Amino acid sequence: MFAFLAWQAAFAEGPQPTPSIFAPTSTPAHLIYDLSLFVLTITGAIFVTVAGLLAFVIFRYRQRGEDDTSEPAQIYGSTQVELAWTVIPVLIVVVLFLTTARMIFAIQDAPKPKSALDVTVVGHQFWWEFNYPKFGIHAVNELHVPLSNPQSPTPTFLKLLSADVIHSFWVPQLAGKTDLLPNNVNELWVDPQQPGVYVGQCAQFCGVQHAKMLLRVYVDTPENFAAWVKNQQQPAVSDASVAAGRHVFETQACMNCHTITGTAATGRFGPDLTHLMSRDTLASGAVTNTKENLHEWIRNPDTFKVGSLMPAMQLNDQQLDQVTAYLATLK
Repeated sequence: MFAFLAWQAAFAEGPQPTPSIFAPTSTPAHLIYDLSLFVLTITGAIFVTVAGLLAFVIFRYRQRGEDDTSEPAQIYGSTQVELAWTVIPVLIVVVLFLTTARMIFAIQDAPKPKSALDVTVVGHQFWWEFNYPKFGIHAVNELHVPLSNPQSPTPTFLKLLSADVIHSFWVPQLAGKTDLLPNNVNELWVDPQQPGVYVGQCAQFCGVQHAKMLLRVYVDTPENFAAWVKNQQQPAVSDASVAAGRHVFETQACMNCHTITGTAATGRFGPDLTHLMSRDTLASGAVTNTKENLHEWIRNPDTFKVGSLMPAMQLNDQQLDQVTAYLATLK
């Protein structure tokens, strides 16, 4: 319940998909879901049995008015009972262990087909970087992957890295949690079989804005994914009407942190802004991506994300309007 409320509070305003482990749409998520139901069934049966016996004993052997208060006879030693409460729990633990191990190996040792898409994920405080080596694309916070189906499997294999501290990649409907560790590479794969938007977030406390290190996975049909790739491969829009805003961007500290292809801005500390307005959200999902919110975000990032590492640039009103107008053209 607390995790659900945190998600509801953290995601950008407006109708949002709801993250749920009970609605899997990818093979790893299905395996985890099936295992969770199996474990829940066994542990639920144990709970019902123990609670039922306890309730029966409490009711059946409760003290009555005519009972005396002397201590009843004490009986020691029952080989059958002792064997039962030793062997049965051991068997249950062994079954759970073997079932869990089988699921883990089924996910980790899954073969990688030639049709698989490779994506490198880099966790930053407090945003996500997605690099597509095959296409030369650098995306931010919103991961686009193709739809996969049994007839034409197109799984996505993610290589997980961290640029600073420990993060954790978790989209409940697609796969389990996997940590991103500094100086270490972890891997994760998904094969989503239903198009749509799936939400998740960093599941490892990574600093003051951990709760708003959100992410969105867009599962696109092959046609839509190809169109998205084509758009992302284009250079930044160059619009003469917002040349003043571009000049402000390139002469302020903005260009030291951000990249916009086709310009002098080649910073790598912050997100790539080449196709900023093609994204649905700002600040790693904290707020919807509108021109008004973009204006406020540039003016003072703490408005939406207190403790974010992007500083307020102290631009005057004219510069702020010009930069916002320029960035709003980057689609």
